[in-house]
Amino acid sequence: MNDPLLVDAHHHLWDLSVRDQDWITGPALAPLRRTFTEGDLRAEAAASGVTATVLVQTVTAAEETPEMLLVARDSALVAGVVGWTDLTAPGVADTLAALREGPGGRHLVGIRHQVQSEPDPEWLLRPDVLRGLRAVAAAGLAYDLVILPHQLPAATGAATELPGLTFVLDHAAKPPIASGELEPWAARLRAFAARPNTVCKLSGLLTEADPRTWTVADLRPYADTLLDAFGPHRLMFGSDWPVCTLATSYGRTLATAGELTDALSSAERRAVFGGTAVATYRLEG
Repeated sequence: MNDPLLVDAHHHLWDLSVRDQDWITGPALAPLRRTFTEGDLRAEAAASGVTATVLVQTVTAAEETPEMLLVARDSALVAGVVGWTDLTAPGVADTLAALREGPGGRHLVGIRHQVQSEPDPEWLLRPDVLRGLRAVAAAGLAYDLVILPHQLPAATGAATELPGLTFVLDHAAKPPIASGELEPWAARLRAFAARPNTVCKLSGLLTEADPRTWTVADLRPYADTLLDAFGPHRLMFGSDWPVCTLATSYGRTLATAGELTDALSSAERRAVFGGTAVATYRLEG
């Protein structure tokens, strides 16, 4: 990838001396149980030609978002932050305003919640959640969705209910790549993509495949479904670093995304690897 604009629209950072990442449990995730800094990311990005990134929340902790905004403020690489706040809190609009007005606040581009962990498959359609999502839209932010395939219908309902809010689907709703099944994930994804206010990240597919034996051929039916459903101008590359390192390196993650989009025109590839992220998140600089 040699484009002067190359955006990684989805990665994480964490410092275990500041806050535990309680989701990193068991031997399979053991390689992630260390601190990953902006400096670590900068080295990976420079080696791959990445020019800007979007830093995404990892834990349900209000303190994490201001910390990430400070990272973005002091970084020449991190252009946007997708943070967390309690959507169901009565003062969510005031909280969002305070984040935007605080240090690094101009870098806040979206909000995310770990919806995948909610036991209610229709959590996104709860009245208190929809009220919070309206506040996100009013603040001019996007809403990132980290969900599982069975939660896609509720996401489609929320996108229908709130046409003024851009919903960004992380990791394509985690399709069952390891088993090779396309349905019912593909049908549910297409219904979500039919809403014009939806965008998807070409991210997280490697770790939904078998991390030891995956091939580009394993991923291609899912990537082709995303391209067909959303088109390149509503699809954006994200590395999901450092989680992607469970399957391969940062550089190979980017190269794999390039292979999965090798049939696109130059203009379409520029959208997937930069333009869509800039437009969706209104990235500056």
